Amino acid sequence: MTKVLVVDDEPQLLRALRINLAARHYEVAVADDGASALRQAAEWHPDLVVLDLGLPDIDGVDVIHGLRGWTKVPIVVLSGRAGNQDKIDALDAGADDYVTKPFSIEEFLARIRAVSRRSAIREAELASIEIGHHTVDLVGKTVSGDVRLTPTEWHILEILLRNPGKLIPQRYLLTEVWGSQYSNETHYLRQYMAQLRKKLERDPARPAHLITEPGMGYRFTP
Repeated sequence: MTKVLVVDDEPQLLRALRINLAARHYEVAVADDGASALRQAAEWHPDLVVLDLGLPDIDGVDVIHGLRGWTKVPIVVLSGRAGNQDKIDALDAGADDYVTKPFSIEEFLARIRAVSRRSAIREAELASIEIGHHTVDLVGKTVSGDVRLTPTEWHILEILLRNPGKLIPQRYLLTEVWGSQYSNETHYLRQYMAQLRKKLERDPARPAHLITEPGMGYRFTP
């Protein structure tokens, strides 16, 4: 069942979208501000986010930036802002589509289906990522060769693999995996990255894919 996170500060709209999506067999969670949306996305890992831009605490474009820092989950903006610059800002930040209020529920659902189809193609690519002698399947959560990863190892690896070539800062990884109170515990990352290299790299002492950028963070190099 596809998991959809709907973010809007209008209670009536949240209720209407929840009912319409649930009636079409989507699993739905809701949030009424940006902070709740970012927290729920990190904890619940939705398959798609529907996002209003005019939130009471954080502007929706900033929420998009926050999500895009660690996930490629499809984002459909649902907003009363109809100006071209608003659309450009949202799409440049990483939104996949933009629907202007008021809207037809049938058109909205068609946009959801179209974005989901495009996402399915991306997910297929994530099912076959080569690291050393191994193939990592982020969708099925498996590694060839009967390699077993712990939940924490999976969490770190998924963030890196979903952002190929991108430097992921140490503080960001620590906050995402362990929480903000651990943002300075860099030895945690060193330990877990060593474990991942031992399990996945051809030569853990000379990693070709799970790269350390000293003093900054880590990078997955395909």
